[in-house]
Amino acid sequence: MILIDTSCWIEALRERGNAEVRRRLHEHVHGGRACWAPVVRLELWNGARGDREKKILREFEQVLTELEMTAEVWDLACDLARRARMAGLTLPVPDILIAACARHHGVEIESTDAHFAELAKL
Repeated sequence: MILIDTSCWIEALRERGNAEVRRRLHEHVHGGRACWAPVVRLELWNGARGDREKKILREFEQVLTELEMTAEVWDLACDLARRARMAGLTLPVPDILIAACARHHGVEIESTDAHFAELAKL
């Protein structure tokens, strides 16, 4: 399984999104490897524009595995946030949650967001 970050879904939803990102996402989805986390779903619904995007999100909800945000994920997120702060990094809370969720469930992250490279070092 590969947790697809919001940044990749946004590229996929854009009519002129990055072709390479769209290709990889297509492969993950059609290969049955794509999953998301509740925070990714929330970020996408928060930014959804128009009926087309809302329809696509409803379809995603029917086919994608959603990784659970357990108490252990939240504890890991707090630990990552502490370690990031100690390293002088201020990272967005959604990215910390997504990284913690992926680590907890033992899955990779597909993202175009540089914050995940920083989180991977912690």
